[in-house]
Amino acid sequence: MLLQRHSQPGCGAFLIPYVIMLVLSGIPLFFMESSLGQFASLGPVLVWRVVPIVQGVGITMVLISTLVSIYYNVIVAYSLYYLFASFQKILPWSDCFEWADKMCSKHLKDTCNTTSGANGTLSTNFTSGMDDNVTCIINETNAPTLELPSKQYWDKVALRRSRGLDDTGVVLWHLTLCNLLAWILVAAALYKGIKSSGKVVYFTAVFPYVVLLILLVRGATLEGAGEGIAYYIGAKSNVTKLYEAEVWKDAATQIFYSYCIAWGGLATYSSYNKFHNNCFLDSVFVCIINGLTSLLAGFTIFSILGHMAHVLDTPVSKVADAGFGLAFVAYPEALTKLPISPLWSILFFFMLLTLGFDSQFSNVEILTTSIQDAFPNVMKRFRIYITSGCCMVLFLLGIPCVTQAGIYWVNLIDYYCGGWTLLIAALIEVLAISWIYGANSFIKDIEMMIGKKHWIFWLWWRACWFFLSPAVITAILIWSLATFETPTYGTVVYPTWGEAMGWCMIVFCIMWIPVVAVYKIVKAEGNILQRIIMTCKPAPNWGPALAANRGERYKHMMTVTDKENNNVEIPTVHGSLSGCDNAAYL
Repeated sequence: MLLQRHSQPGCGAFLIPYVIMLVLSGIPLFFMESSLGQFASLGPVLVWRVVPIVQGVGITMVLISTLVSIYYNVIVAYSLYYLFASFQKILPWSDCFEWADKMCSKHLKDTCNTTSGANGTLSTNFTSGMDDNVTCIINETNAPTLELPSKQYWDKVALRRSRGLDDTGVVLWHLTLCNLLAWILVAAALYKGIKSSGKVVYFTAVFPYVVLLILLVRGATLEGAGEGIAYYIGAKSNVTKLYEAEVWKDAATQIFYSYCIAWGGLATYSSYNKFHNNCFLDSVFVCIINGLTSLLAGFTIFSILGHMAHVLDTPVSKVADAGFGLAFVAYPEALTKLPISPLWSILFFFMLLTLGFDSQFSNVEILTTSIQDAFPNVMKRFRIYITSGCCMVLFLLGIPCVTQAGIYWVNLIDYYCGGWTLLIAALIEVLAISWIYGANSFIKDIEMMIGKKHWIFWLWWRACWFFLSPAVITAILIWSLATFETPTYGTVVYPTWGEAMGWCMIVFCIMWIPVVAVYKIVKAEGNILQRIIMTCKPAPNWGPALAANRGERYKHMMTVTDKENNNVEIPTVHGSLSGCDNAAYL
């Protein structure tokens, strides 16, 4: 995912805001969310018993994950289609076959000026010039208009792309069947919840590292790999891009994507941890490994893109595409330049498939865990039917994404739901925990799980939770909204109704925050101020899930020394009481 949003400015220019956002908001929020879920053993909705007035944030997170899972599974379907297409002796996008038009060429340049004796300068087709051993005059190549075979294969065969969002076309059955197969595999992996998906993840999480290392070793031995890596680390970056809000918004969004922040996934998976699991070490370890994995993937991808640029005799910036173009155009084209290209293509797309399933498991698990928290007995008895039903509904909702206009829908949902909604949810989350529930109270809860820490240990986390993370997220959110530009796919501009649809998706996701807040206030007792104060306090049933841990928390809160009463300790309540009984005793 790190490579999908930034190739044109030079990757080094993107790594600067990426690292800054990782340190100031990524790791602090990852630690906060994972600790919150582990402490209460609840999913992303009910975990907000900690601050009931913002429980709508949990609903927003579930809706974001649900909407994203619709189009994300289509991306998995793309990977499946390309994987199946790779099982051929000659890759179908390796040359301009019958599906190509006259603009298809294995070379990026169109025409160039050549010298021809007395005839002076001629404009020669670059492809035929290469075939006839004609040398172009330096710096006199005309504007490129040709398209690589992989680009035309992506548009004309895989997507059969229409002219725009308002030109729906027909349902593409090859993508529909791949999408259905992907949903069947997701449902099969999740039929027992975390018990079954956890076993599958052992493979889907480890296998990509094997493939990345194999591709990195192969790519590093290719001629021109150094140029690609130099471009990746920023030797030729356009640093002026750092003045654009979109780059910083993409960095923040990418952090939230790759670290599952503000999606509800961290609360979901950490809710299955043991109460005394060291969530701090887990958070730091996972964040570091995730960041290093992104860097490793970057070196792997751009080493082979550098070789492709060398073969085509063109700058790396001309072959390094952004978004879907990197995964389904640029890299597949680069693989055709390697010996035994079908083998490398199979490995690459199988790796994409495992990475996609890994993320998709998380997206669907967020939804099913929220249902389980709300209806535990029903979910226990009918889990397989509910999970299958959720996957089937999401498959049907994704049908517009597998039409000829499908890529426009995928891009639209990604642009709106995968951007500002995440920033808004993350901002409210960190403000609610730090300023309403109280970062100091939250730290005490964490210390119950991982043990007492010196106050110096918490200085950085307090600074981030109280000030740095909210300030950075707010600044990027306002900056990106102030510099908003209409979304496009390539040169295709979205119609007005398409933009309106995008904003409606944002409103649909975040509207539950004020709706639930009003509902909680109305249900509370007292005057308006008392109701607001009441809904800002933790719910009576907030706390650890197990009775033993609830008793431990109660003892942690209630054991005080009464110096005026001969140092007699106030009696404590042990694990026999429920969460509501503990609150009543308080």
